[in-house]
Amino acid sequence: MYYTIRHITRFHYSAPISQSVMEVRMQPRTEGPQRCLNFTLAITPHARTLNYRDYLGNVVYHFDIPGEHRLLSIIAQSQVEVRNVPALPDSLPPEAWNQLSRTEYDSLVPSHFTHPSPLLDQLAGELDVRRRDDPLTLLRQLTTQIYDTFEYAPDSTKVDSPIDDALSARRGVCQDFTHIMLALIRPLGIPARYVSGYLFSRNGSIRSSPGASHAWIEALLPEVGWVGFDPTNNLVVSDRHIRVAIGRDYADVPPTRGVFKGKVETELSVSVRVALVDDPPADDPPLPDGWAFQNANAETQESIFEQQQQQQQ
Repeated sequence: MYYTIRHITRFHYSAPISQSVMEVRMQPRTEGPQRCLNFTLAITPHARTLNYRDYLGNVVYHFDIPGEHRLLSIIAQSQVEVRNVPALPDSLPPEAWNQLSRTEYDSLVPSHFTHPSPLLDQLAGELDVRRRDDPLTLLRQLTTQIYDTFEYAPDSTKVDSPIDDALSARRGVCQDFTHIMLALIRPLGIPARYVSGYLFSRNGSIRSSPGASHAWIEALLPEVGWVGFDPTNNLVVSDRHIRVAIGRDYADVPPTRGVFKGKVETELSVSVRVALVDDPPADDPPLPDGWAFQNANAETQESIFEQQQQQQQ
């Protein structure tokens, strides 16, 4: 399957700030069944971007805007191919518990958002989370149990909310569902990591917010390797999931992270669109000269970009 993804992030400041330094993790990964065919990043005000790969293989862009500004706009445009994921066996042999990797240390220990707590222990007892059956069967069942136990409620938690907030309210968003599942299975010796990305919805078939990024877990299992489970939607990860970054939890993979100089209020708005296309996408035409100059009007720049995308459709 071929997808185009447009991810727009805008920071509006209540007064001019004098400098922004920002990291961006929005480029889809190329590995396994997924290939990132093209990726562009447009910054307003204009900024020169550099990039590197972190120790987990995520592509990280970073930039510095030294001049005064009241709006920072980041437009990430991706073109991705995701092939069919190999079918999983119905189960693994019971001895698979003894074959789990012990070398993926970061994927086995608690992390910033996946610490144990009395509420987590209570949930583990309620869902009978222990070494039973085999690891694959347990993960399938736990994906369904978390889906059934927790209500999906946009804006019910924040990006820095501890899992106890979702555990006590029995509601949350994909980030909470993912952190809870990671915190439940790591003590069993199952290496598991956080995945950020996007999910393509067919006819409203998911309960995740369609205009936002998504998150799920991946577990390393004997014989089959890393396998994704999406507890928010009760899914085994398929070719509808587009992987962007992996980490121990959300703290490792936020789409944007930065600092600025100034004492102001910040308003953040995010818009994500994932579209399925029939054929390999053609390369985007170059943006007009000067479209992102620092002294240009930001709304005009984004209008030009929107018109270009409409002309290609």
